[in-house]
Amino acid sequence: MTTSWNETEQIETYLNGFNDNGEALIFEAKTLLDPSLQDKIYWQQKTYELIQRYGRKQLKQEIEAIHQQLFTKPEHSGFRQKIRLLFTNR
Repeated sequence: MTTSWNETEQIETYLNGFNDNGEALIFEAKTLLDPSLQDKIYWQQKTYELIQRYGRKQLKQEIEAIHQQLFTKPEHSGFRQKIRLLFTNR
C-alpha cells in the first residue's frame, strides 16, 4: 500500500477541510470507491494525532524545565518573590 505525494496532500486537505464543497464531494466519492484510501485517511489522521501528542509532551517538558530553573536557582529569587506576592492573600 503505497501512497503518492499528491494523495497525501489530498488526504491532508480532506482532514483539514476543503475550501470547495465540490472537491470534498469528489474526494468522498473516491473514498467510497477505494477502501484502501479509507485506510490511508485513517492512518494519516492517527499519525497527525501522535505528532500532536508528542508536541504537547515536548512543550510540557520544556515548561517544566523552565519552571525548575525559575523556582530553584538562587539567581531567580527576586522573580520567585514577585510571583508569590501575586498569589498571597492580602
